[in-house]
Amino acid sequence: MHIQTRTLQKEDYNDLKEAMIEVYSSIGGDYWQKSKITKLLTIFPEGQFCVEVDGKVVACALAIRVKYDQFGDNHTYHEITGGYTFKTHSDEGDYMYGIEVFVHPDYRDLRLGRRLYDARKELCETLNLKGIVAGGRIPNYNKFAHELSPREYIAKVKQKEIYDPTLTFQISNDFHVRKVLRGYLPGDTESKEYATLLEWINIYYVVEKDKRPHTDSIIRLGVIQWQMRLFKNLDAFLDQVEFFANAVSDYRADFMVLPEFFNTPLMADFNDLPEPVAIRKLADFTVQVRDKLCEMAISYNVNIVGGSMPLVDDDGKLYNVAYLCRRDGSYEEYRKIHITPNEVRHYGMVGGYEIRAFDTDCGKIGMLICYDVEFPELGRILAQQGMQILFVPFLTDTQNGYSRVRHCAQARAIENECYVAISGCVGNLPKVHNMDINFAQSAVFTPSDFQFPTNAVKAEATPNTEMVLIADVDLSLLKELHEHGSVQVLKDRRTDLYDVTLKKAAKKAIKQKKASADNDPEEVAPLIVVSE
Repeated sequence: MHIQTRTLQKEDYNDLKEAMIEVYSSIGGDYWQKSKITKLLTIFPEGQFCVEVDGKVVACALAIRVKYDQFGDNHTYHEITGGYTFKTHSDEGDYMYGIEVFVHPDYRDLRLGRRLYDARKELCETLNLKGIVAGGRIPNYNKFAHELSPREYIAKVKQKEIYDPTLTFQISNDFHVRKVLRGYLPGDTESKEYATLLEWINIYYVVEKDKRPHTDSIIRLGVIQWQMRLFKNLDAFLDQVEFFANAVSDYRADFMVLPEFFNTPLMADFNDLPEPVAIRKLADFTVQVRDKLCEMAISYNVNIVGGSMPLVDDDGKLYNVAYLCRRDGSYEEYRKIHITPNEVRHYGMVGGYEIRAFDTDCGKIGMLICYDVEFPELGRILAQQGMQILFVPFLTDTQNGYSRVRHCAQARAIENECYVAISGCVGNLPKVHNMDINFAQSAVFTPSDFQFPTNAVKAEATPNTEMVLIADVDLSLLKELHEHGSVQVLKDRRTDLYDVTLKKAAKKAIKQKKASADNDPEEVAPLIVVSE
């Protein structure tokens, strides 16, 4: 499945019409005429959004810009749209007015409405508008009208005592009710012709029209500090993962980060087997868990760095693999390069071959797994590829091991002028061999300069406690640091004297690995070249 949020185009009309007929089938299957959609695309093309799933438009949000003072809080839908002519639209309008949002019934479990609202909010911030206003139906009110006034009904919806499909959704997307409107949409018998006047306030709005607040550069991270615990079965394990996906989604996080080997509680069923056999049994779940992470990334609109899990490849070798599950439905794979002596001794794991930064809708990111971060060459190569955020899932049993990961991760942030987020497991797992104890303090590290915290720590979790760490990082500060920092590490490197690069063999490693008799790290490791 591939999901894309984009601006609506004229050629999307047939899909749009089909979806609207399905949405409004209970009230006659009404839909917008093509001429009306064409008019909106002519006067305010950037304000018309849709969501495309596998090439088909299944959700849409339509809007205009208005000078809100000309209408005030007492208006009808007919008035605000100029009798559906949209003559009320103004390129100088200070508010975005939402005139339509709908999602095809067959796709409502994907939470596409949230994507449309996020797109509207981003446009509102980009255009430096005061906010978004809309009249919202309350379709469940007819069930309670005999006992509750509209205000009482709204209060109970806010308190979650009553569920209303429209108002509940609006409130969950940070809209507040300014007023109750009567006669807003004549003929709306479900709402008894009442509506809520809803508003979302743009906190980045500035009075000076020539000043543009930076918002696209602010990325929100949701770092999971995962408690090791036994699960009844795979479904119970996935329920716990989805709990965290839902939690970070509520905070509008752009990334969710899970730790290394976060799925090892599932090894409990194989604890009677030798460790090399047990880990391969665990690897049988990896593709299924990866696919579920991809579903969650779509459903909760968050990019997921899926910790790491064991994977047996077609060559029969065992790898430690992390997945980037993008919220558009695509995914990438990274195989741990440097395998610890413990992983070799207990599991027979081998190292991967590819060092690559990945594109996301929030910039370029890199992934290194635990021990990898202790090798500075990898971070430097990723920085050369444009990495802005480095994600490091880790698993350490002692504070000594944790200290190695932490201090090396902080060094990578400083020397590569990037953010580094580390995510670890905590607690005990007594019924899984080689996973008995765990120590972690997950954190987000920054470069060290005036734009950043004085200790270069953006946020850190409570040690050895399950929790979610929410932190915002500003990518624009990295550019400022690179150009105007008090020290400019990447610029000041003496590349006339030394460099960090990849051996030529690494470019062929993916093809060569199946033919190789063993996994020789010497053939693929980064190299420091010092000129004479």
